[in-house]
Amino acid sequence: MLLKSTARDPAFRGRLNAAIIVLLVLWPLLQTAEVKPGALFDAGNLTVIGNFLAAFLPPETGSEFLGYLGKATLETLAIATAGLALAFLLAVPMGYLVSGAGREHPTLNPLSRSLLTILRGIPELVWALVLVRVFGLGPAAGVLALGLTYGGMLAKVYAEILESVDATPARALRQNGASRPLAMLYGLLPQASKELASYTVYRWECAIRASVVMGFVGAGGLGQLMDQAMKMLNGGEAATILFVFMLLVFAADGFSGWLRRALDTPPAHRSSPFGWRSGGFMLALLLSVSASFHMLDIGFGALFSLESATSISQFVASFFPPDLSAEWLAKVAKGIWETLAISIVGTLLAAVLGLLLALPKPRAPFTLLLNTLRSVPELVWATITVLAVGLGPFAGVLALALHTAGVLGRLYGEAFANTPPTAARALRQAGAPAVVVFLYGTLPGAAPQLVAYTLYRWEMNIRMAAILGFVGAGGLGQHLYFELSLFHYAQASTVIIAMLALSIAVDQVSAGLRRWMQ
Repeated sequence: MLLKSTARDPAFRGRLNAAIIVLLVLWPLLQTAEVKPGALFDAGNLTVIGNFLAAFLPPETGSEFLGYLGKATLETLAIATAGLALAFLLAVPMGYLVSGAGREHPTLNPLSRSLLTILRGIPELVWALVLVRVFGLGPAAGVLALGLTYGGMLAKVYAEILESVDATPARALRQNGASRPLAMLYGLLPQASKELASYTVYRWECAIRASVVMGFVGAGGLGQLMDQAMKMLNGGEAATILFVFMLLVFAADGFSGWLRRALDTPPAHRSSPFGWRSGGFMLALLLSVSASFHMLDIGFGALFSLESATSISQFVASFFPPDLSAEWLAKVAKGIWETLAISIVGTLLAAVLGLLLALPKPRAPFTLLLNTLRSVPELVWATITVLAVGLGPFAGVLALALHTAGVLGRLYGEAFANTPPTAARALRQAGAPAVVVFLYGTLPGAAPQLVAYTLYRWEMNIRMAAILGFVGAGGLGQHLYFELSLFHYAQASTVIIAMLALSIAVDQVSAGLRRWMQ
């Protein structure tokens, strides 16, 4: 039988060996992640989650609660807008420093690039958790946390975009005596402005989701209200908050998409009020940022005053030197391995579920399901899965899988839609079954894009897996939350360094895998 299979498919042995290797690698990860599907059907867990979900109905609609909810929603939007404004102010000079664009002799700028790696490598929720200790509960910590993490992200992407456009105009300006800033302003920026603006708008959309999550550590907004409802097991309030949050995410997606389409419209066809360069739009943008800071009752002076700088420096100093004792390093190493297992197993489960959801026709019901899955933040999913399977890494795996399945399902569907139909059509005309048409006609053409999307999400998931422990879902986050709660800053410092190192390592491994597959 083996010989016949090998004769039919010359690649059979290679695929079999690859499957065995994958199983050997995956087995210890499954053990570390404590994957126990039976826990989902445990009578006690089913009773707890059933009672909790039943409490979601009817949703809370009291006027007093809706008033708090409306204020929290506006606060979430303000945190996202103010945080992105800070990120932009940080990203412009940092992007200028790290970019080789407009330079006669490209430089690596190791110090600037290292700073960006630290800023974007530490999740914004970790920044928020730390900064809450400096600024206290409220939106100030959330705004600054977003500014730091997103500042690092924006600066990196801004630099890459400027380096990718045609450098000829800037080079000509430099040869005629123009300074580098002027050469970039007049030679590179006009070419890159649409892409720069589009990415900034996309990041604002992401900032709205992030601002909700940061509320779980006391940084204000809808997340703080949701955290209180979850801890009190008040399902009615949680249901209403979740519904409003999903509406907010859908609205942000739609508004963000509309803005990006407006940016893609040629200038001659743009109506003047909505053009990116129009004075009206810029005025509206400035007013939105100003109103956000005013509503949150914080200003740049409050964030960057001498008093704040002194408090932050004293607080940061308390994290050094980190605890490097053998006993603590062993615990951190176990947390690293657990975080890695959560991210890999959660991403793989999401890939399988996303693939199944990307296939069915008609698409409408599944599109709604995908949008719902990805609209609920991982931390919210984790609070629910902890009730379903108990504390530990398996809850983190399920939370990552549910959210990421919504993201990957949408991306996979787009990849299948963009795959050339020639091979699939030929197989259909030859009378091949639908399964064969998909496996040999559609899947091979889409496979490189599917793998690339999965690896990109894994990079994102390693950062999220590191903080799911804030709600009891295992990994490094559980260590960090516990040590910060006990004011053990030396131990917390070691965990943060481990998170950063793990994030950088996964980025490098993922990038290497993508290059290897190309």
